[in-house]
Amino acid sequence: MKKIITIAIILAVTLTSYSQSLGYQDLGILFSQSDENGSARFTAMSGAFGALGGDVSVMNINPAGIAIFKNSVFSGTVASRNSDIISNYYGNSIATQNQFFNLSHAGAVLVFDSAYNSDWSKFAIGFNYRITKDFTNNFLAQGNSKVVTFNEFPLDNNTPKTDFNIADEQRFSNNYNGEISELNIAFSSVHQNKLYIGLGLNFYDLNFSQQALLTEFNSSTNGDELDVELYQENITTGTGFSANAGFIYKAHPNFRFGLAYQTPTWYTEILQDTNFDQDSNIDIGETTFYQGNDVYRESNAWQYISYRLKTPSKLTASAAFIFGKNGLLSFDYISKNYQSINLSNGTFTQENQFFQNELRNTHAYNVGTEWRLDRFSIRGGYRFEQNPDKLAKESDNLKGYSLGAGYNFGSFKLDFSYRNNNRTGVYNFYPGFNVNSSELQIDNKIITATVTLNL
Repeated sequence: MKKIITIAIILAVTLTSYSQSLGYQDLGILFSQSDENGSARFTAMSGAFGALGGDVSVMNINPAGIAIFKNSVFSGTVASRNSDIISNYYGNSIATQNQFFNLSHAGAVLVFDSAYNSDWSKFAIGFNYRITKDFTNNFLAQGNSKVVTFNEFPLDNNTPKTDFNIADEQRFSNNYNGEISELNIAFSSVHQNKLYIGLGLNFYDLNFSQQALLTEFNSSTNGDELDVELYQENITTGTGFSANAGFIYKAHPNFRFGLAYQTPTWYTEILQDTNFDQDSNIDIGETTFYQGNDVYRESNAWQYISYRLKTPSKLTASAAFIFGKNGLLSFDYISKNYQSINLSNGTFTQENQFFQNELRNTHAYNVGTEWRLDRFSIRGGYRFEQNPDKLAKESDNLKGYSLGAGYNFGSFKLDFSYRNNNRTGVYNFYPGFNVNSSELQIDNKIITATVTLNL
């Protein structure tokens, strides 16, 4: 029987697990989320492109948007992310800062005019690569809960054994690495220059790892000290598939609206290598005891686990107002039902009941605007994403703003964007004990640069 205890992870999503490392429920939610990466123009407007189109990154939301292009293009994007995480554990605060750099997006759209005299005047095909979810992050927590969980040294032959019942300090370090990368293939066409329809196929490559280290410093009444380290590691890989379809309709030269649906992502085989047993009712991993000059280590054999995952589908409704060649205002509303997450190819009854009973249908919206001054453009946006847990606090919801600018040189364009988003959360690295969780404040700042070439 899997032991389920509620926690929340660094990304501020309320999740469940029985140990310091993430359990199946944690991973099911984590693998269902997206960072909304894309081109600098796309991210500067907070991804509000569902009814707008005309950007390579739009095929991730509404594949109909690639037929908005008048000519073939290629774009590539690099991004730099700075993550600040402040942990607070029993009054002690620690700030962790991380800097990451990656190729977050690259893609092309090929546009073909119809060779026949018909109402379908244009056809477009797009190819796009992007980092859907970047897991890489870490944080530290340190303090004293006054609670002892390791109170004996295994090599102690005394009768009775020395009782290390005084808690001096606890430390916890957590490291995530990896990403979900996505390859999109999209097809789109336009009917009578008003109705744009599109279909997309999406292929995912999942790579995730976690290294969690809990350290306890305890002592006895006679002054002897016992230091204990519990190390747990999880390495997860998998591949998945989804499809999306949508339309954009030009109701007026100054107004268009769109609707897009993305199917669940099906990961047909997720492989997990871990040194802790998620089916056990005790913490297992690699445990090292230090008492004076003596060292004792207990190691659990690695487990190789295979399972399947279905993530939620997504519905996006969009509207865009076009003010001639001067500017635009765009809005996207996104609905995503986390209750439909499903684990299979194993015994996951409790996990699937948790998804259905404790999670909810989330609401999110993106707002973006762009204004042009001849060849120069300025942009801005706002993003809100609801936390999937029914009991989440308001501060656990993601809120962020974005700014950007670009210049059109004729044969190519350069665009830049700055994004900032923040949320709160907790991480309970003592589940099952009367110990407070570590409270987290997470702030992400992302700078993105894109070059777009006309083909």
